[in-house]
Amino acid sequence: MKLTTYQSDRGPRVAGLYGTALVDVNDSDPALPSCPKALLARGWDVFPRIQRALAVGRPVPLETMRLLPPIPNPEKIVCAGLNYADHARETDMPLPAEPVLFNKFPTAVAADGQAIVLPRASREVDYEAELVVVVGQGGRHIKPENARRHIAAYCCGNDVSARDWQLRKPGGQWLLGKSFDGFAPFGPWLVTADAVPDVGRLAIELRLNGHTMQRSNTSQWIFAVDALVSYVSGVCTLSPGDLIFTGTPSGVGFARRPPVFLQPGDRVEVEIEGLGVLTNPVVAE
Repeated sequence: MKLTTYQSDRGPRVAGLYGTALVDVNDSDPALPSCPKALLARGWDVFPRIQRALAVGRPVPLETMRLLPPIPNPEKIVCAGLNYADHARETDMPLPAEPVLFNKFPTAVAADGQAIVLPRASREVDYEAELVVVVGQGGRHIKPENARRHIAAYCCGNDVSARDWQLRKPGGQWLLGKSFDGFAPFGPWLVTADAVPDVGRLAIELRLNGHTMQRSNTSQWIFAVDALVSYVSGVCTLSPGDLIFTGTPSGVGFARRPPVFLQPGDRVEVEIEGLGVLTNPVVAE
């Protein structure tokens, strides 16, 4: 099942993909929340009811809808660094003993099709294909064996990064280098977790202007989603709609020789097996 958020005259509302159209789940079943975070907070038990709502609702052609980021206002965006063995090798870094985490500001979120804006303040903006975990039922001190019940969905993501800020500013400005507006595109849909039987064995690829720059598999993860959810929840309470970017594989631009950075007019596609293709054009600020 694929869910997203669209802009209506009543504000942002959650809808599901039904064929090539969208169905507003709250219009079909008023007992279902119109807010994606409130809907996902109900956990896996709500999935059958959503499916029934999609089957009986009024489909609206996809091209007539203005799509928003699937979660327009996440409370937290947590990101894992150095979580693919092949990426660790290309950067000549030892495998971490524990997850290495940082975050992005919520204002960094962007929708499928929305432009990645290259900020005037950076000349080294890089791409990073990532699988994104979307939290459903929140919690604190979640055990790894229970983590999957707290995951509502998965999707494609791009951890866009200003490398000159991240790596060469005094002290290393990881937070700011990762948090320019629009530096966290994700989508195109939220694919509910029940439709992804083995998230640890999915092909992942990033294409820049049609050329494959990253190609790997989530089997290269050092820390699987269960471990990441548990680790983060040991520090802070996870809330419905929180996003966890799970790291990027080898092939990033700054590790290439010569380096490759995003330019105005580029087109970036992140494709993950079973989750769809996230596409974003690139423009100058």
